[in-house]
Amino acid sequence: MNRTQSMKRNLTMVMDFYEMTMSNGYFRDEVKDTQVVFDVFYRKNPDNGGFAIFAGLEQIVDYIENLKFSDEDIEYLREQNMFCEEFLEYLQSFKFTGDIYAFPEGTIMYPNEPVITVVASLIDAQLIETAVLLQINHQSLIATKTRRIVKAANGRAVSDFGARRAHNMDAAVYGARAAYIGGAVGTATVLAGQMFDIPISGTMAHSYIMFYKDEFTAFKKYAQTYPDATTLLVDTYDVLKSGIPNAIRVAKEVLEPMGKRLKGIRIDSGDLAYLTKRARKMLDKAGLEDCKIVISNSLDEFTITSILSQGGCVDSFGVGERLITAKSEPVFGAVYKLAAVKDENGNFDPRIKISENVEKITNPGLKKVYRIIDEDGRAIADMLARADEEVDMSEPFRYVDPNKPWKNRFFENCSAKELQIPVILGGKVVYEKQSLKDIADYVKKQLSEEIWEEEQRFENPHTHYMDMTPDYYELKMQLLNDSRKDD
Repeated sequence: MNRTQSMKRNLTMVMDFYEMTMSNGYFRDEVKDTQVVFDVFYRKNPDNGGFAIFAGLEQIVDYIENLKFSDEDIEYLREQNMFCEEFLEYLQSFKFTGDIYAFPEGTIMYPNEPVITVVASLIDAQLIETAVLLQINHQSLIATKTRRIVKAANGRAVSDFGARRAHNMDAAVYGARAAYIGGAVGTATVLAGQMFDIPISGTMAHSYIMFYKDEFTAFKKYAQTYPDATTLLVDTYDVLKSGIPNAIRVAKEVLEPMGKRLKGIRIDSGDLAYLTKRARKMLDKAGLEDCKIVISNSLDEFTITSILSQGGCVDSFGVGERLITAKSEPVFGAVYKLAAVKDENGNFDPRIKISENVEKITNPGLKKVYRIIDEDGRAIADMLARADEEVDMSEPFRYVDPNKPWKNRFFENCSAKELQIPVILGGKVVYEKQSLKDIADYVKKQLSEEIWEEEQRFENPHTHYMDMTPDYYELKMQLLNDSRKDD
């Protein structure tokens, strides 16, 4: 069968092939209806940071709502000569009927805690693995990277300029969405603005200036076309000898006679710290104190920090390739691991993955995640508990630090906030989608009011504690001890 790249995509088919081979095996073994628990978590914060931002939940919900195999999909799978016909018939009417619990989108998260829990029949849980992970891995990575860049900008606006350097069209669009969650004020990607109501911005490229016979003419044409939004790109030829003088001339000869002001200039190359300081002096001397200076060109949190530490005069940043690709650490690393299987008595039997690498040993069982808040409203730890436990903070609450289990420790004068909420129950969406602005505001609120500043620094951030209730710690240790009996 001939297929073209222009065929309409069915995102249901975005999966690793082994999800199909395993599901077919479960079907043939007549265990497809067995209820299981899978957790989504990650093991390490990007860039050795102190936290990450949970993003991509809305796209997961959309994916689950639209899960359906078309006739063309079934025929393609049939051509692989790997699956029994009964399994393919089963897929023709497949619909996700399980439960999904997750952190609200925009929640600050930490390694080794389940940000998503899937409770579903075996095949339901298996088939969605890849799609769930790719949404979380991509958008959480970009949102977290953007937040670092925004922090480095220290109150100055950051916009996403990354589309042309993104890994593909979807990465550009959904990367812009994630960047907005992370604190970017806008994007240059028009489709992202249209889809998600993100403010869009943009002025000109160097080619616009090069097209006209000289720089002044190009600036003049642009100012006449957009007198209320004139920001001029001043580094096509020479920033200080040509670009800034011509921008000032346009401000005086074109805009001011119209009763307008030059909104800004943009510098996209050169020694940005030096050039912005010189540009600011030239603009101020010309009476253009209100003219903003925008810079771009391979920026990230490290270059921005350096520029500002040198006294760079910058009002806003356009950040492209290093934001949209998270260049310094382009892999987020969330995983999808089996945590429990329902037994014949209707109880969830915990499962644990053992590894020679301690960090790869999983946290077993159906569980809850709590954020422990002190009396000042600060998050002092997260805590894992068995799903059937009651966590009562009205009195001092004993907990276990898994790194120092011999210490007898208590939370006092604290409250516990359960982090996961129902998103899908019985295949039906129960999660009320939030506006993108509300999600971004939620991130800002947590970082300003709840998350310690020490966790937000770039160098040697404070490690957020991941504690356990004594009962949950005992469960994990019992499973580890039982595993030794099989050695």
